[in-house]
Amino acid sequence: MSTQNIAARPSTESLPSSMRASVLQGPGELVVEERPVPEPGAGQVLVRILAVGVCGSDTHYYEHGRIGDFVVDKPLVLGHEPSGRIVAVGTGVDPARVGQRVSLEPGIPEPFSAETLAGRYNLDPAVRFFATPPVDGVFSEYAVHPAAFCHPVPEEVSDEAAALLEPLSVGIAAVRAGQVKLGSRVLVAGAGPIGLLAAACADRAGATDVVVTDVREERLQLALRYGATEVFTSQDARDPTDPFPGSGYDVFVDATGVEPAVLSGLQRLAPAGRAVLVGMGMDTLALPVPLVQNRQLEITGTFRYANTWPIAVRLAASGVIDLDGLVTSRHDLDDVATALTIGRTPGALKAVVRP
Repeated sequence: MSTQNIAARPSTESLPSSMRASVLQGPGELVVEERPVPEPGAGQVLVRILAVGVCGSDTHYYEHGRIGDFVVDKPLVLGHEPSGRIVAVGTGVDPARVGQRVSLEPGIPEPFSAETLAGRYNLDPAVRFFATPPVDGVFSEYAVHPAAFCHPVPEEVSDEAAALLEPLSVGIAAVRAGQVKLGSRVLVAGAGPIGLLAAACADRAGATDVVVTDVREERLQLALRYGATEVFTSQDARDPTDPFPGSGYDVFVDATGVEPAVLSGLQRLAPAGRAVLVGMGMDTLALPVPLVQNRQLEITGTFRYANTWPIAVRLAASGVIDLDGLVTSRHDLDDVATALTIGRTPGALKAVVRP
């Protein structure tokens, strides 16, 4: 059946005219506002948001009002790791999608840009990304989004796990960038959600050694459940003499954004090894050029992800990677400030907002 002339179709539930949203007014200042429920345009769907994972970038915007060149200069809704249920569709979208549970891929590229056509749509300079100024995120009850970037999830995947397909996609992208394969030896610095998921993806990709380091012992114990074969505690990540274990790794994934951790990881790569810089924090790095040259190391960054959701859905649905096990606290829209800062408390790992 052609869907080209299908008008916006609501769900059987009665849709309100207004919704609540948590809005960042400035650093450290959040308010809950009533806003109109948006209407889906052509190719879009309206999603009732069910769960949103809290990311470190959300916390950085909340505390500092900026990340690099992205500045919060007007009210902004944070949150970019959402799942929900489609409650209405715009023209050109199959009405059968109403009622479907989905995970929302947060970046919207230009469809015919050079990077999009090359399959690298995450690198499209014009990409619009949830909760990246000036684009609002999804700490709200409803959101509209392109249907093509709303990925169906089966019942085996919970609402919270569906939201966490976003950080899982970061882990998938890191392992792809590192070219991890059967028999690889992998070192991961940082046992936060991204480091844990990168370790899990490396293990599933066939790595025989997955060594994870962190400053927090409780997170390292969790890493053993997420694919780590060995874990080591760093007493102080700022200390460049702090030893990381062993050497001869094929791949090093940094999920800390801390210079000493990156330098230590580079020193432990085998000749022709690959370093993947995922963690954000430092603006510059004192690169050991002779080390890079003499071992012919490859260093790459990752910018979000592309074409990862299909495999992320399969990994979560099969139970191969436990996303629900990462969630340590749940919050409503009136408690977003706590959700954004709870990550520093002992035992906290991943907060989820349930609008």
